[in-house]
Amino acid sequence: MKFTKEEIHKSMLLYAVTDRMWLNEGETLISVAEEVLKNGATFLQIREKDLNEDDFEAEAEALHALCAKYRVPFVVNDSVEIALRCNADGVHVGQSDIKGRDIRALIGPDAILGISAGTVQEAETAEAAGADYIGVGAVFTTGTKKDARSLTMEQLRAIRNAVSIPIVAIGGINSGNIMLLAGSGVDGVAVVSAIFAAPHPGEATAGMLKLAEEMLSAKTVRGEGNE
Repeated sequence: MKFTKEEIHKSMLLYAVTDRMWLNEGETLISVAEEVLKNGATFLQIREKDLNEDDFEAEAEALHALCAKYRVPFVVNDSVEIALRCNADGVHVGQSDIKGRDIRALIGPDAILGISAGTVQEAETAEAAGADYIGVGAVFTTGTKKDARSLTMEQLRAIRNAVSIPIVAIGGINSGNIMLLAGSGVDGVAVVSAIFAAPHPGEATAGMLKLAEEMLSAKTVRGEGNE
């Protein structure tokens, strides 16, 4: 499924990243992902660090079909090869993946390319590499990446001002701290445990969606007041 630049921009609002470690007995990643999509997730990334390649690909194919049902962009974390084989909407990679490798050429001009960045230089490098959006973080201390350092509001704004493509904040974001991102210039939030570790992921998604909308609205109001 092809998404326009405008659709990609809007889809940054509530970007869900899967984490199977939080699945309860009787649940599957697919069943939980459907609840998340039903309740307003605007983007979905499959991130699997421990699955073997065959199982990873099978789940990616199933999630891609599910996202197509809800017309939500779906990308694969890190693996360009799996993204291509399951015909995902795109891929999300890190800075090390774009060194000496033209990811944009591999996936084609219409696929979505997301690239992680934690500094202005990395953000500029990502945009030059053909990224459609940048995952910026970690914005708060996060349990999913033990060595990640949190960014200041000034650093977030500097990254926002350095690039013209959408940026989505990631790293330790939850219902208790999301409003701290108001005024930072981000176009949305990417969340993992705030949704997938919740007792009821669907309800958590609906709550985070509302808060993400409020955060962006607060950003707009604050920006107008500072002009």
